Amino acid sequence: MSIEFVGMVFPNQWSETKGQRIGHKIDLEYLKYHARAHEYAGFDKVLIASNPSSPDSAQIAAYLAQHTDHLGFMIAHRPALITPNLAARSFATLDHLTGGGRIRLHAITGITAEPQEGDYLVDKIQRYQRTEEYLKIIKLLWASDEPISFNGKFFKIENAFIPLKPVQGSIPISFGGSSDIAYQIAVEHADLYSLWGEPLVGVKEQIDKLKNAAKLANKPTPEVSLSVRLIIGETEELAWQRAHKILADIQKNPLFQNNNGISGHKIKGTGSQRLLAAAEKSDRYDKALWMPTAAAVGAYGDTTALVGTPDTIIESLLAYVDLGVTTFLNRGYDPIYDTVDYGRYIIPTVREEAEKRKKISA
Repeated sequence: MSIEFVGMVFPNQWSETKGQRIGHKIDLEYLKYHARAHEYAGFDKVLIASNPSSPDSAQIAAYLAQHTDHLGFMIAHRPALITPNLAARSFATLDHLTGGGRIRLHAITGITAEPQEGDYLVDKIQRYQRTEEYLKIIKLLWASDEPISFNGKFFKIENAFIPLKPVQGSIPISFGGSSDIAYQIAVEHADLYSLWGEPLVGVKEQIDKLKNAAKLANKPTPEVSLSVRLIIGETEELAWQRAHKILADIQKNPLFQNNNGISGHKIKGTGSQRLLAAAEKSDRYDKALWMPTAAAVGAYGDTTALVGTPDTIIESLLAYVDLGVTTFLNRGYDPIYDTVDYGRYIIPTVREEAEKRKKISA
């Protein structure tokens, strides 16, 4: 497959450089415009995030599918906030309403309990085990032509059946995490494994762990996604000037004054801990990876950045391709303009160069 590019849409013109909260309103015109900008720029999909205060991601996907032709939607979904059989029905229905083959379930285990959503399970291992049961049930319901029963540690269902299957029989699942148990769940249930933008040596380490987990489970290794921000400039100097201006704006944002990220959690997941540890050692890695944007927001997600001219960023992305990355999740700090620039300067060349490398190695 060619290199996949995933962007990201929010309900309004939100960015870490602005002061407002994400879910304070829905700007329908902006949503449509931004989704279409991704489609025209050559993105394959957009991620629709989910947090306890955000609008419902699946409903946003359903809305945007009406206003785009082929753009796909990677829908963040937190296991266990609804029952797995309801989730299976909901995603199968959405798959039909969006024309089939346009959605991906992106399972987010979460770093801790979310009492405001009725989730009180704190233990990390148990949270991952619950996610594993949840995804297993969903996939069983999509695959089964007969009612199924399941008696697990976290879920018990009897004679559950979903007549309406996804258009292509199943829906792709992506999953992330940097713990050993996360790799195990990924090889069992995920088509795509999501990593954040670490230095090359860290990404290689995680891909090697994923491959080893797949070998032990006698399963194919999932494709790998890397999430990293892109800060482009016409020259290196202009790119770094822009990067430092973005950092200054983030540091002024009251939302990040406590350095705990959007959720406000003081607890950090393993992925966040890895980013913060790397940021503490150095501001810059490899050719263009920049860490201060992650440190400024508590590394709550895809918060590291590649900084430079288009040529520099393309070379940096291809270095990750050489490690085995097949999908890039790239979003900018100026959402509309960055989306257009990525389509103009980055996406076509990365795909073209990756295809050349594939032919050479074949």
